[in-house]
Amino acid sequence: MERTGKIVKGIGGFYYVDCEADGSSWQYECKAKGLFRKDKVKPLVGDDVRIQVISDEQKWGNIEEILPRKNCLIRPEVANVDQALVLFAMADPMPNLNLLDRFLVMMGIQGIETAICFNKLDIVSKDEEDRLRNVYEKCANEVLFVSSKERIGLDGLRRRLEGRTTVLAGPSGVGKSSILNEIYPEAASKTGTVSEKIGRGRHTTRHSELFCIGKKTYLFDTPGFSSLRIPDMEKEELRHYFTEFAPYEGQCRFMGCSHTHEPGCKVKEALEQGFLNPVRYENYVQLFGELKEWEERKYT
Repeated sequence: MERTGKIVKGIGGFYYVDCEADGSSWQYECKAKGLFRKDKVKPLVGDDVRIQVISDEQKWGNIEEILPRKNCLIRPEVANVDQALVLFAMADPMPNLNLLDRFLVMMGIQGIETAICFNKLDIVSKDEEDRLRNVYEKCANEVLFVSSKERIGLDGLRRRLEGRTTVLAGPSGVGKSSILNEIYPEAASKTGTVSEKIGRGRHTTRHSELFCIGKKTYLFDTPGFSSLRIPDMEKEELRHYFTEFAPYEGQCRFMGCSHTHEPGCKVKEALEQGFLNPVRYENYVQLFGELKEWEERKYT
């Protein structure tokens, strides 16, 4: 017997596939066939798949085919995403804006619409909220400010998620589990069960998991990250992912201006005049330098 379904979790070489038919739903524990290893294709959480049922009673099966993907992300490794929601704390820990900018570039490279959510609004001043809003409202599809502890801003967050498949990502310790449990309380018991089985803290996400949190609304919970390396790309392409530079493109003295050191650079002029954020610009220069070093190593 064959069924089609969606991979909602993958742990230790096993994939958990949710299947539906005639108003009923089941979850099968599946292994991937060897042909995927041969073809160097890895099933991902979020994949739509065709499975061969081995035991309908014990809900075991094999993944026979990965159906065509809408997209797939490099990090986190998930498939068929509509948007990314990157979560950072406003304090405790202080937001690493260099890490945030790296994530925005990575999502831009992969063509994924991205919203930013800043948590812990209850422990910072209005001035800090305004500062972060001014920095990022020009370079993300939406900037949200919430407090999971005080339940501030969660309705706006739910509206952002409604009717979409969203990957929730961010560093460890910023409150991803708290946000997820406020939006989808059933996640607490599900993640708790897994954590007891593998002997790890229930609030530490070690694998990606997909939750259906409403009608046609899905949310990937993903492991936290503390560093991100920009995928290999030409350094000249980087400026396209700092969208606030767009109004000044083509106006610099030199064609192909990198916006780092050239005289007559309109981006640098805008920075000096206060039209561009210095933190974002510094992060651009750092990332440009990393890509330049990568190119030099590549050709030596």
